[in-house]
Amino acid sequence: MHTERGFDRLVNFSDAVVAIAITLLILPLVETATELSEISVVQLLEQDSSKLLVFVISFAVIGRFWLAHHRIFENIQDYTPGLMWVNLAWLLTIVFLPFPTELIATDGGSSATTSLLYIGTMVLTSFTSAWLQWIIVRHPQLQREEIRGTVRMRPALIALALMALALLIALIFPAVGLFALFAVALTGPIQHLLRVRDDRARPTAAG
Repeated sequence: MHTERGFDRLVNFSDAVVAIAITLLILPLVETATELSEISVVQLLEQDSSKLLVFVISFAVIGRFWLAHHRIFENIQDYTPGLMWVNLAWLLTIVFLPFPTELIATDGGSSATTSLLYIGTMVLTSFTSAWLQWIIVRHPQLQREEIRGTVRMRPALIALALMALALLIALIFPAVGLFALFAVALTGPIQHLLRVRDDRARPTAAG
């Protein structure tokens, strides 16, 4: 069993890295603010509307990944060396995401290669997130005592499968580009339908 301080440092470090990565998203827009001496605020916003949109999307993406990461670590009270290394891999994908974000903001999302890089990075983030979940499921002793044995892989696998589907769509149909990410919106509905199915199946199984 590792110390509580060691576990807190792991969580705090992860949160700090995510905070830095999400902050980096706004820096290109901050730099354009120096142009206000030449154009008005309205003109600046119109000129950088695509950058603003990509910033909001990427902020939401990183925020969503952080929420999933937060839920994973809320379920555990200890860690293993393997979990630490996979967590670092997850953080690597998060830190990398501002790079394809800036590429998309620069080319307006017209490059199929840039879209693939962006979605591919998100696939790796989903994969490492599912890997973290797998480690936790495989080592029940890491889980908090009150929920031990109840943590499942299904939510992480659904999210990974839909993200991989988005990448496949973008790869087969390059013109679709970032619109392939709409496939990820099915994550919530699919998980809800599966929960409803499970709830309906329980009384039958009990009978």
